[in-house]
Amino acid sequence: MMQRFTRFACADWSGAKGSRHPGIALAVCDAGNAPPRLISPPGKAWSRQGVADWLLAQDDDLLIGFDFSFVPPFMERGSYLPGDDVPTSARAFWAYVDHVCDDADLGAASFLEQHHRRHFYFGAADGTKSDYLFWRQCELLNKSSSGKASTVYDAIGASQVAKASFAGMRLLHQLRDAVSIWPFDPLPKRGKVAVEIYTTIAARAAGVAKGRSKIRDAIGLDLALQALGSKPHMPLNRYTDHATDALITAAWLRNLAGNPQFWAPDALNFEIAATEGWTFGVI
Repeated sequence: MMQRFTRFACADWSGAKGSRHPGIALAVCDAGNAPPRLISPPGKAWSRQGVADWLLAQDDDLLIGFDFSFVPPFMERGSYLPGDDVPTSARAFWAYVDHVCDDADLGAASFLEQHHRRHFYFGAADGTKSDYLFWRQCELLNKSSSGKASTVYDAIGASQVAKASFAGMRLLHQLRDAVSIWPFDPLPKRGKVAVEIYTTIAARAAGVAKGRSKIRDAIGLDLALQALGSKPHMPLNRYTDHATDALITAAWLRNLAGNPQFWAPDALNFEIAATEGWTFGVI
């Protein structure tokens, strides 16, 4: 059944404020070994809504990965935002985030900065950073193997995933009836499926050395794609982190989608699937 996907895609995401984001890249590859290719935005740069519209317009058996956390931790403390009156299931929480945010282009900066400010670490003025750091079960498992895991409560630094993740939750709420979102939804026999991915896992699988997860040149990109069973890429105008991450991860999804082990991690149970979800590739 896992071989049913006909195309594979990756969206390198952004939580930045505004409506057009150079940090978003969208790559797609067909089944087989043809190289992944970038999808050009309907303008100078992608908007988050533009990515949603593109995905909703697809009508084949597409598997797409998004590089943001689909939901905050729940299992560790029994709540996404302890002490606040918020939903206790992923789908209801996506609806809540979308309801309280009126930021442009599915943005969610106001969620962190205004609606639930006390849960997020923005800097030294907030006190001890470790008091804010909590992880999902899949992140704890990935942390034990790779030594690093991000948390949606950390809102400081260029690599933070907080704003991107809550913006992504607004996207998931919009997609919820048209796209199966794994593992919150069971894997269907046909249709589009979205999974959470971590591009560093794809980079490691492609042979990119630890500490050098970003590729910014044609030779490095082709070597990574070759390790994932892909033919060489068509030359790009610019080799940005976002573009190469999306291309490599699309090829990586194609390479792994047929392996049942990645759809049934040992530690993933019904309660985790309903509340926290899972990062595809963590087993």
